[in-house]
Amino acid sequence: MEENLKVVHNPEQNRFEVELEGQLAKLDYLVDGDSIIMTHVGVPYEFRGHGVAGVITKAGLEYAKSKSLRVIPMCSYVAAYIRRNPQYAELTKYQGN
Repeated sequence: MEENLKVVHNPEQNRFEVELEGQLAKLDYLVDGDSIIMTHVGVPYEFRGHGVAGVITKAGLEYAKSKSLRVIPMCSYVAAYIRRNPQYAELTKYQGN
């Protein structure tokens, strides 16, 4: 399922989202200066276990990387994803100018 997912960045709603048969899976965030606070990943119950949360989280992390934003993973899923994908760990460190 995950290879067919199209993640859309919806900055007006502060989220990355995927439409799944009329339902929304999403990663909510807040931007604070040069940080992006990832607050929640939500996937409709019947679509859990298919990699949807990982695809959305990766899209959010890639966005943060492209904008040089520090990631603050308030959501336990995002924190776990970063632990499993150490190439994103650097994004959580303060870069300071």
